[in-house]
Parts: sequence; structure tokens; C-alpha cells
Amino acid sequence: MKMLDIVFDLDGTLIDSAPSILVSMQAAFEQAGITPSRPLTPALIGPPLAQTLRSVLPDTKAHALPSLIEGFKRHYDTAGYKQARVYPGVQDMLHALSQMQVSLYIATNKRIAPTRLIVEYLGWSTRFAGVYALDFYHPALAHKAIMLQCLRQSLAERGRAPFYVGDRSEDAEAAQACGMPFLWASWGYGGDCVAVLPASVLAAPAQLLCAIRNPHFAQEDKQ
Repeated sequence: MKMLDIVFDLDGTLIDSAPSILVSMQAAFEQAGITPSRPLTPALIGPPLAQTLRSVLPDTKAHALPSLIEGFKRHYDTAGYKQARVYPGVQDMLHALSQMQVSLYIATNKRIAPTRLIVEYLGWSTRFAGVYALDFYHPALAHKAIMLQCLRQSLAERGRAPFYVGDRSEDAEAAQACGMPFLWASWGYGGDCVAVLPASVLAAPAQLLCAIRNPHFAQEDKQ
């Protein structure tokens, strides 16, 4: 089997980050003395931080967004990130992939600083050939589709076709926008709203191993 590049989303795909994100959001709101406009639930997880916080910030408190963001970062980057939980089966999947001709990457909406903290905390530093986020680039990229396009181009220069594994409709749309085949991690935060081919649905992490052992898998790049 030829060398493959597989790019993973992080939140909702490799880790359940809801406990860590929600506790840090709550801490930020409490520190600011503001009551969220709606309950803080896992449904919020996925978009960039500023977008997420603005969506639960009362309109009358919109001016407080910058301080709320800083409060979240302080809590999350020192303690909150440690409450993220690895989805069942992910550790075994990553170990198995490390024994194969596969290079792994992370491409996430999460900020690069806590992403690196999480990767190190979970002992994944040697698992991934690269870790990318919107603010990894300077200036920071506007959205995930641009990030995947940049990554796809850099990997394509080596003659390899990357795949993207994510859990939300945004992930599927970003992958489609840059011609990157998409595999849906159905255990994540996307619910049943992600429109993908049945063959592209992963019911569990172990199914990714079955997929890449399929001779047809490496032929699916849509360049």
C-alpha cells in the first residue's frame, strides 16, 4: 500500500472536548459577571472560539467579547484543556496507524497553543507529522476550508493525496471545497446532519483501519 496522508479534525473526532471547553466557558462568564444568553451545551463545540462565545453572549454585552475571550483562554490553557477525553477506540486506532504506511495530521478550528498542549498531554507528539490550526498561519486564516486547501497543496507537492476525517457538516463542506475526500466520524458532535455517502461514514474509529486497507481507498483522491 502506498503512503497515505490522513488529516484529522480534533474536537468531536479524536477527543470529546465538551467537558473542557464548557467548564472554561462557564468560568469566563462567571469571571465577567455575565449570564450566557442560552445554556452552554456540547452543541456549541466546533466553530472558532470568538464565534462560539459571541453566539451565547447577550447582545447588550457584545462589548465584553474581547475580555470574555481572554478569560476563556486563561482558564482553558492552564487547566481546562486537561478535561478533554479521548473517544473510545481512538488510542487503539492511532497505535495501529503508527504501524502502517500512513502519515497523520491534525487540522482544527481550535487555537494552536491549546491544541499543542492537548497533543503533548495525551502523549501524541510522535503520532502526528504536523498539527495545524487557523492561527498557525500568519495572518490567521478565516476558515477551515482555506486551511485544508493550504495543507492539501503542501502534501500534494509530495505526490500524496490527503483525506480528512471530521464530525461536523462544516468539516465535510471544507473538505469538499478543496477537493479532499472526507470520512465522517459519526460519534462526534455532528449528529445526523452530515450528508456523506454511506461508504464514507465511520461508525467507530476501528472502521478507519478497515477503510484504508481497502485497495480502492488510496484511489479516491479527486484531484
